[in-house]
Parts: sequence; C-alpha cells; structure tokens
Amino acid sequence: MSLMRPAILLLSAVFSISAFSQQIPAALTTDPPADKDHPATMDSFQIPSHGAALNAIAYLAAGAGPHPVAIVLHGFPGNEKNLDLAQAIRRAGWDAVFFDYRGSWGSPGSFSFGNSLEDTAAAIAYVRDPSNAARLRADPKRIVLVGHSMGGFMAAYAGAHDPGILAIGMISAADMGGMGGQVASGKEEKTAIAELGKNLEKEDILPLAGCTGQSLAKELIANSKQWTFSAYADLIGNRPLLLVTSDDGLAPSSESLAGELLKQGSKRVTLKHFDTDHSYSDHRIALEATVLNWLGTL
Repeated sequence: MSLMRPAILLLSAVFSISAFSQQIPAALTTDPPADKDHPATMDSFQIPSHGAALNAIAYLAAGAGPHPVAIVLHGFPGNEKNLDLAQAIRRAGWDAVFFDYRGSWGSPGSFSFGNSLEDTAAAIAYVRDPSNAARLRADPKRIVLVGHSMGGFMAAYAGAHDPGILAIGMISAADMGGMGGQVASGKEEKTAIAELGKNLEKEDILPLAGCTGQSLAKELIANSKQWTFSAYADLIGNRPLLLVTSDDGLAPSSESLAGELLKQGSKRVTLKHFDTDHSYSDHRIALEATVLNWLGTL
C-alpha cells in the first residue's frame, strides 16, 4: 500500500510541486553521439579525506564540457550503489561521480556516519578543485548531490550546509537523526543503544570496517537533534529539491521535510512516490526517468 496519505497529496497540489510528466528521457533509450576528441569514458581515482584515500570513479559525459556534475551517494551499507542511475546521468550529459566512504567497500579507514559526512564534503571539494575539474571536464559551479537511503541523509546534510550546491536529490532518504531520536525516546540510553545497534547489524554491516552496531547506534543517538531532516529546511531554502519515496517506511520523514519547505514558501520541491521496495527493484527505469527529468529542469 502506498504511504502517500491524502494530506500529502493535497499538499502536493498546493505546493506547486514540480509534477513533470513521467516521460522517458532519450538518455534511457539512446546512447549519445560519439565524440572522438572527447569521448564518454570512465576515470578511477582516490579522493583524499582526513588522512584516507577514498576509492572513487567518475562516469564522464561525451563532449568537451564543462559538464554539470552529479555526486551519487550510496546508502548503508551500500549494497545498492545505483550505478545504473549514474550511467543514465552520464548519457544525459552530466558527469556522475561515485565514491565509497571511509571504511566501506575497501576504502581505508573506519566507517562512521560522521566520517561519511566529512567524506561527502571532501568529494565536493575534490570536484571543485580546478585541476580535478579540468581533468573531469566538469563545471565546479554546477554540482548536484543525489543520495539513496543513508546517502539521502548525506545529500541533505552536505547540501544544506553548502550553499554552493546547485540542487539536492533524496531517494528513499533515511532520516538518521530522527531514527536515533525515535529509538532513544523514553528509554534508558543503554537500552536504546542495544536496540538500535541490533537493528543496524541486521542491515549487513560486513562491508564496513572499524565499527559495530553499538558504536553506530551511539553516534546516531548522540547526534539525533542535529542530524534530523527538520533541521535543514531553513538551510535548503528555495533550492531545487527532489524527494523520491517508496513503500519502505521512510516516506514520512521526506514528506515532513516537504511540509516544512512549504511553510517557508518554497516552490522548487519535487515529490514523487513509487509503490515498490527500498531498492526500487521493479522500478529502476521509472526511478532513472524521475531523476533525469528533474535534472533536466535545472
């Protein structure tokens, strides 16, 4: 059953939410014209972040550029990396940059949510560096963050706190601060940490190094107020924001953020719901079409 409640549907109409038709962009069905001088390609590199070197790749769009850039942020632990989405973004004429946070999927260091926030900022700084931007044929003034699940939280936090980010895309975004606060509410800290730690361990943390479910739970509970979506509305302001939700239980926090922005008079929010699972397993093309149509409005 869809999590989109009638009140939210009404909000969507009043909100002037960018309800663009779900057209299939050409980038989903057609490869771009060949450019022998500046072909579409892939570049692998490492992003320096607080003493570690993050494993990263960039899908570079065809053409001399400079191209706008979408930094694609994976979730927790990152089994779904959305690289099909990154490829589609490239075909649409954007560079797509993907990296693994410290302590995840072979990137050195220890994984934590705080480290991942720092790593996201480091990735933005890397793309903005003039020499890197030139190599990537990238426009450092046109950077968009697109994050899935925990990556949606990373996109929300980093984008909100960096006014130079052009737009923010959040796909089934996990309100990490809200999660910590909800579990901790009315419970002793030890009990809350144990409960949340077990839930996090069920998410398959084997690809993550230097952490435990308990250490991550402590971090979420300690930062529950400053990491909740409701704290970012003022900072996001009237910048373009894409909120894609599914039937995974996470939709209410994105809807709440949309409501906060409505109160502030924002007219640049796109809210789209799909009746599917957290990974959009049977809606991959629909998800890609939504993201590409949104990017096209920028």
